[in-house]
Amino acid sequence: MAGTDSPRPVILVSNDDGHQAAGIRALAASMEPLGEVWVVAPEAEQSASSHAISIHRPLRIREVRPRWFAVDGTPTDCSYVGINHVLKDRRPTLMVSGINHGPNLADDVTYSGTVAAAMEASLLGIPAIAFSLVTRAEFEFAAAARFAGSLVAAALARPLPPNLLLNVNVPPGPELRGYAITRLGKHSYGFDVIEKVDPRGRKYYWIGGNDYQHEDIPGSDCNAVLRDGLVSVTPLQLELTADALRPMIAGWRVEGYRRSEARPIPGDNPAP
Repeated sequence: MAGTDSPRPVILVSNDDGHQAAGIRALAASMEPLGEVWVVAPEAEQSASSHAISIHRPLRIREVRPRWFAVDGTPTDCSYVGINHVLKDRRPTLMVSGINHGPNLADDVTYSGTVAAAMEASLLGIPAIAFSLVTRAEFEFAAAARFAGSLVAAALARPLPPNLLLNVNVPPGPELRGYAITRLGKHSYGFDVIEKVDPRGRKYYWIGGNDYQHEDIPGSDCNAVLRDGLVSVTPLQLELTADALRPMIAGWRVEGYRRSEARPIPGDNPAP
């Protein structure tokens, strides 16, 4: 669908709040001075959809206006079809996701559709950045959009590794104090399972509570945003292997089976 006559960087924009959300409008506008902006976002809200992809049903893509598309699928679907179909003739230089209506700190990254859209782009070889506004009340995106524009301008000024994946959380307010390069923190919303009964006498359940607390971990995204009032910029990686556990598991005796050595990767130190 995309032409090949533009010399400007191509920036793909998505989110999980839907293509009509205020956050994605603010983010797309902040990208306009930096490149050729293409929006491929969900038709409806897909919050907390994580990295789900639609492989058991067809997808519909609707062109809302030039370079702005709505997909009746997940944020991961949007990145996938944006890169492999809408922009198949000219791969994006960078993908940005957000601005999410709420935080994506700490463990949130495993549930977030906003972060998943960026993850999918990174898996497909496109550097990606996810942006979230850390508030549950008034959503004023101007300051977050300004920071997004500045960060993306800095990113585009240099060659980027194709697996670049950043998770950015912006505190609320009209002015920002600064930013910190952080690591993922640890937090909890509580572990309640609320049981109720519908008018026909059948039980149903709400999960996820409102008892928020985070651990005091120096250098974490939670501390930076919630304690220090700074923007957190957290580099993420999708290599999930827990190498430190390999020697321990290699020592397990699994009755009836012989353990073979995996073929080593160059530069790797396989478990003894």
